[in-house]
Amino acid sequence: MTASALQLIHDNIHQRQSIGQLIEPAPDTAQLNLAFAAALTAPDHHRLKPTQFIVIDTAQRAAFGSLLSAAMADLGETDPVQIERVKLHPFRAPILVIAVTKIQQHAKVPEFEQILSTGAAIQNLLLSLQAQGFASMWRSGAVVESVFLKHALGLQAQDIISGIIYLGTAAKVIPIRESVTLTPYVSHWVAAESAE
Repeated sequence: MTASALQLIHDNIHQRQSIGQLIEPAPDTAQLNLAFAAALTAPDHHRLKPTQFIVIDTAQRAAFGSLLSAAMADLGETDPVQIERVKLHPFRAPILVIAVTKIQQHAKVPEFEQILSTGAAIQNLLLSLQAQGFASMWRSGAVVESVFLKHALGLQAQDIISGIIYLGTAAKVIPIRESVTLTPYVSHWVAAESAE
């Protein structure tokens, strides 16, 4: 790999940010598939493939908003203002992608590793889309715990909705993220000297 190619990769990683205001254009099927293929290369102990994606296309946003509001009501939300507000959430972006962790019982792969695998897959997805010129927002909220919502999406109660990813083009230019000082976050372990 050339130095310039390596720099492009790191620039893409450093430039990725969560963008709340997303507009058209959105990634098309080929662009999404490229990102899904990148996502599914994430670390995956024993290759259980716990991660799945559900695409909510532009035309399905109103129906999905109604489903979200019904799920909130099922969770016990009684404030009609909040229920109506949730109904509009899918219109924050042209396309949504639901990331799911299909938990599997495995003697050597605990649940937390499967969840982490999906997290890595989501990051790959976001970076691939960033490299293709798109922006994103990874959201969750109380609604992802709804068994009502899971059943409506064809999932099992034990499955985990690991995020609702909002995709599109940034509505405005976002300032470049500041550089991170590594010292507070990185250390080197040194073994203690053995006692004589």
